Amino acid sequence: SGSQTTAQQLPLKGNVTHDFALCKGNGGCKKDSADASVTNKRTKSIYTPLELQYMEIKQHHQDVLLCVECGYKYRFFGEDAEIAARELNIYCHLDHNFMTASIPTHRLFVHVRRLVAKGYKVGVVKQTETAALKAIGENKSALFTRKLTALYTKSTLIGEDVNTLLNVTDDNTDVEDITIDDSSNCLLCICESKETVKDKKKEQIHIGLVAVQPVTGDVVFDSFLDSKSRSELESRILHLQPVEILLPSDL
Repeated sequence: SGSQTTAQQLPLKGNVTHDFALCKGNGGCKKDSADASVTNKRTKSIYTPLELQYMEIKQHHQDVLLCVECGYKYRFFGEDAEIAARELNIYCHLDHNFMTASIPTHRLFVHVRRLVAKGYKVGVVKQTETAALKAIGENKSALFTRKLTALYTKSTLIGEDVNTLLNVTDDNTDVEDITIDDSSNCLLCICESKETVKDKKKEQIHIGLVAVQPVTGDVVFDSFLDSKSRSELESRILHLQPVEILLPSDL
């Protein structure tokens, strides 16, 4: 994008803070103690209800690229918008306080797959109420409620948002976008026992693993003793060829 972005520390809900990419030069942002509205320090502009809603969701999913449903399109905000513009070759521009980019709803599955293929974790934020129900409700003038409904990675690329058979509705869909083989996208979880075996001379470690293939539902699990070089573990990883590995924080 053409605008320079600056990450500033934004206080939200007491002592919880999070960095958001703002697009007003080097301007900061703060929360006025006398007013519940969050304002930009340099321009004094008030964040829109949609921006505040995005910021609240982003606070809990800082490492996720969020696609936010807004009517007939999905929008990216802030740094997410700049990443999406660069990786998807789409237009990114400044709207109020954030950079923003958008994609049509019927192309969501294509762009989610592209972003996941490039190594990003992608979250889909959907409207949880329809315009028809909202029009007859008591909160018809309020903002649509939204929540994170799906989270996609290389091993969890499954669901209605990325199902190619359900989403191919036009002749303009690129062949490479719908021919991705998900059958080998295995998610592997590994753990080691903190207690070693009795024979300390061998220096063996007790290792357990579970491999899940979300597309087919296959589950593989094993428990074994391994040496300090982890040769047994290495052979199993080479056989399973997982696209993602979950490890305990203390491993």
